[in-house]
Amino acid sequence: MLKAEQLTRSFGGVYALSDVSMSVAEGELRGVIGPNGAGKSTLFSLISGHLSPDRGTIAYRGQRIDGLSPHDRARLRISIVFQATRLFQGMTVLENVMVGAHVWSRHGFAEAALRLPRHRREEREIRRRATDAIGRAGLGDWAAARAESLPLGQQRSLQVARALCGEPRLLLLDEPASGLRAGEREALAALLGQLKADGLTMMLIEHDVGFVSGLADMVTVLDLGKVIAEGPPGQVSRDPAVIAAYIGAGTQTGREQGHAAGH
Repeated sequence: MLKAEQLTRSFGGVYALSDVSMSVAEGELRGVIGPNGAGKSTLFSLISGHLSPDRGTIAYRGQRIDGLSPHDRARLRISIVFQATRLFQGMTVLENVMVGAHVWSRHGFAEAALRLPRHRREEREIRRRATDAIGRAGLGDWAAARAESLPLGQQRSLQVARALCGEPRLLLLDEPASGLRAGEREALAALLGQLKADGLTMMLIEHDVGFVSGLADMVTVLDLGKVIAEGPPGQVSRDPAVIAAYIGAGTQTGREQGHAAGH
C-alpha cells in the first residue's frame, strides 16, 4: 500500500527525519511511536503532502506521490486525522462530516448555485456517505448537534468520521487518543479495531505504547529522526533500544515511561 524510502527532512539544519524507510501492507494497522521530537508528525506530513522531503521517495499503490499536492493525495484516497481538533463551528456534526467528501465531488459553483441535477445527485450521495460514516463512528445520536458542543472524545470520533466520508484507502491518525479520558480512549480503540476488521489500512501515531500495542499489527519506532526498531508490538516493546529511547527522553511523561518499560 505504502512504501517510503530514505525520507529526509530538516528544519534550519536540524534533521527531523534522516533516511527513514518503511513499507505498509494493504489492510495493516501500522503503529508509529517514539518520544517527543522523534519525527513522527513530520513523517505523517510528508506522507500527506503537507511537507515536502529534502530527499527520498514515497510510493502509494505503486505510484510515486512525493510530488503531489495534499489535495491530489486526498483524491487518491489518503486521509489524515490531525492531532488538533479541527471543526467547522456553527455547523452540525452531519455538516462537518459531509465536508470530508469534497475531494471527489465534481459539480462547480454555478451548478451548486443553480441546483442543477448533478449537484443534487452528488449532495444526496454525500449525505448518504456522511450518515454511514457517522454511524460507523458511533455518533448517530449526535448528527444534528452543533459540532463544538460535543465532548472531546466525540469530537475526535467526528474527525475520524469526516475522514471516512472520503472513503479512504489509507487513513493516517496523528495522536487521536491524546487528552481523552479512559472511557473515551476505549471507545476510540473499539472504533479503530472495527475499521481494522473492515480491512482499512491505517497508520497510527501515539505516545501511549499500550494503546498502540493493543491495535497495531506492526510498529515502527522513531527516535531523533531515525528508525530504531520495527516489528510486532510485543517484540518492539522488549527491544533495549526502544526502552532506552523512552526512559532516556527527559521531555516525556512518567506514564509514557511506564508504558515503554511495562509493554
